[in-house]
Amino acid sequence: MEKVERELMEPGLSMEKTKEYMNRGYQRMLGRLQLLFFHKGLIYLIIGFLLGRALILTEIIPFAVPFFSAVLLMKKDKAPLAALSLIAGSLTISPQLALLTFSSVVFFLMFNKVCSYFIKDKVKTLPFVVLATMAVSRLGYTFLYAGELMTYDYMMAGVEAGLAFILTLIFLQSIPLISARKFRSSLKVEEIICIMILMASVLTGLVGVSYQGLQAEHVFSRYIILLFAFIGGSSIGCTVGVVTGLILGLANVGNLYQMSLLAFSGLLGGLLKEGRKIGAAAGLLIGSLLISLYGEGSADMMKNLMESLIAITLFLLTPKSITAKLAKHIPGTAEHSQEQQQYVRKIRDVTSQRVDQFSKVFYALSESFATFYEKNEDKENLHIETDTFLSAVTERSCQNCYKKEKCWVQNFDTTYDLMKQIMHESEENTYFSNRRLRSDLQKHCSKAKQVEEVFEQEMNLFQSNIKLKQQVEDSRKLVAEQLLGVSQVMEDFSKEIKKERENHFVQEEQIIDALQNFGIEIGHVEVYSLDPGSVDIEMSIPFCNGHGECEKIIAPMLSDILEESIIVKQEECGCYPNGYCHVSFGSTRRYKVETGVAHAAKGGGLVSGDSYSTIDLGVGKYAVAISDGMGNGVRAHFESNETIKLLEKILQSGIDEKVAIKTVNSILSLRTTDEMYSTLDLAIIDLQDANCKFLKIGSTPSFVKRGDKIYKIQASNLPIGILDEVDVEVVGEQLKPGDLLIMMSDGIFEGPKHIENHDLWMKRKIKELETSEPQEIADLIMEEVIRTRSGKIEDDMTIVVSSIQHNTPKWASIPVDSYYKSGKVVS
Repeated sequence: MEKVERELMEPGLSMEKTKEYMNRGYQRMLGRLQLLFFHKGLIYLIIGFLLGRALILTEIIPFAVPFFSAVLLMKKDKAPLAALSLIAGSLTISPQLALLTFSSVVFFLMFNKVCSYFIKDKVKTLPFVVLATMAVSRLGYTFLYAGELMTYDYMMAGVEAGLAFILTLIFLQSIPLISARKFRSSLKVEEIICIMILMASVLTGLVGVSYQGLQAEHVFSRYIILLFAFIGGSSIGCTVGVVTGLILGLANVGNLYQMSLLAFSGLLGGLLKEGRKIGAAAGLLIGSLLISLYGEGSADMMKNLMESLIAITLFLLTPKSITAKLAKHIPGTAEHSQEQQQYVRKIRDVTSQRVDQFSKVFYALSESFATFYEKNEDKENLHIETDTFLSAVTERSCQNCYKKEKCWVQNFDTTYDLMKQIMHESEENTYFSNRRLRSDLQKHCSKAKQVEEVFEQEMNLFQSNIKLKQQVEDSRKLVAEQLLGVSQVMEDFSKEIKKERENHFVQEEQIIDALQNFGIEIGHVEVYSLDPGSVDIEMSIPFCNGHGECEKIIAPMLSDILEESIIVKQEECGCYPNGYCHVSFGSTRRYKVETGVAHAAKGGGLVSGDSYSTIDLGVGKYAVAISDGMGNGVRAHFESNETIKLLEKILQSGIDEKVAIKTVNSILSLRTTDEMYSTLDLAIIDLQDANCKFLKIGSTPSFVKRGDKIYKIQASNLPIGILDEVDVEVVGEQLKPGDLLIMMSDGIFEGPKHIENHDLWMKRKIKELETSEPQEIADLIMEEVIRTRSGKIEDDMTIVVSSIQHNTPKWASIPVDSYYKSGKVVS
């Protein structure tokens, strides 16, 4: 502090610097006080001294042993200090009381030591040990002084032991809370009450301390009531007032009226806390005046007012930092909410940071797998591979030849070019048809036949090695793309985590006012987003008895208020008539998709090699997929079904469509060595703008019917699983309301018998359709194909018809006064 004062005396010091130095000195002083109270044990000394003085009904002392036992269990090193302070406090009342306190502590230590040999759980046995200690010490003390025990003595010993039993449980909860150097962020209501009981018990030790008729316990009890009413509101203030007043009334029957005064003052102070400290102080003054009317004249009223004024003075002198720090631990306060929000924000930031780190790790792994070679590197690698191959050939054919020196020393260039040309021709499988090259080899080499055999053997190994390297390279590229996709998904997820819930207090109040003025009772409204197209509102309403007022009334009103179509996304009805229904509202999608499916197995069987799925991807997109496994039967069904299931799971995770298809292809190609593959026909429709992406892997064309016009959509790709790397070609098409998207397997497209041009036949049949119902169209086309085969189903058949329509809510919007229109539409 002296250093801070010297710095403050420096000339030319700015106001900001002065405040900084003062704040630093204040924080340093608080740190020293905290060290003195909690680490050095001063708080145990003060509490123990006052609890040693505390009496109930002028003869019962139930506080000393419970406090000592709790300190001994929680802070064993501070137990001697607590015992000395308890004895010192009781000594200020009378030597007999000090003797009783001392003997109670000694008896407790003895009983506790004995019990520790039999029962290891000290927390559970501690209240019972205190109960036995208080009963034995009280009866022994009474017997020594009175010489006999009466029924009254037994009764008072039982009361004192019972109170000590309960206080032990309370002190075990409260001592760790007040002695911790760092408090928890939130206290339960039960913990707050335990602390209040401890504080009221400590205040009991002030009974008898007075100055000119002003009693210390009255002043400090009212100060505590003011403090907690200002911090926690009327509920906390009233609760603290009742608890404190009750315990003070038990300590002194003359203080019994204090319970009503403190409770009423705590209630008024909490109700007037919006007026800050002056409002809370006014609540205490009003309560004191009203309760004083029951007193004995003006002298009693003036004494109460003076005690209240002293408590108010202490309250006004209490620094704001202390009240704010205490408020952080009281549930329901603004400071507590801010503290919780900061904690949640910290957890969110840490989680987002970890997800970002994982995203960067996956991106780095993707880059490490994605190996790109420059042209000069490719040439260099090709030259090395050629030299390695020729070295292997010459080692087996030329190493022991007597003409080795002539060929590879004297005529190196000629021999190397000849061997290189033979290698190239062998790689292209044209060597044995090249008579001139074979003739040149026979003229140049005396072991031409042996060289040809070695070339053929080494070429097989060389090609196998090249193929293996290519597979490894393709696998690297696939893994790189998959890791990049995972990295992008995690990066998007991190961005979503970072998004904070916006504050829409004004809009929430406007929505509540609008609905309540319309006659609808609302529990609460929480607005999470008001962005166009992504509105997110949660609401609780009283039990509606299944009348559907959320969908029929509230959603249409919100549609008019927010000027966009709002629907009920999720609804949880109340379980009982007096309960609440919880409803989630959101923006409706501009378009909807209705599908119809016709499906048949070869020969009318039960198991089809075709599989299909309609998937709501949950991000405003809708996917339709058809997969045709090779052949028919169980194995084909397994392949196509696995393709659809894998694709569905991967797409719902948020990975890009191309990466998803390549991942499915990789899994299917690596899973088995059998010649099994499946086609894939995938259409992903954006329900906000009706844009559609088509990804076709070995599948038949799809058709879009728009009025009288028919559009064919096709792509040329091999089926999934037939190659290690699949080339995904994306075809985009802008759909319009009323369009019909028709997707089919080859059993439908190539099914008609004696038809040469399947495209023209299918277009003609689609154009002749007079209905626009998806299910009817699917049934009619399949029926037409089967008829051309004379009623026989010679292949698995699947057709999925999707209709794109405007998404019109079932209920029209209900006009609301423009004053209540909330969100961004209100100026």
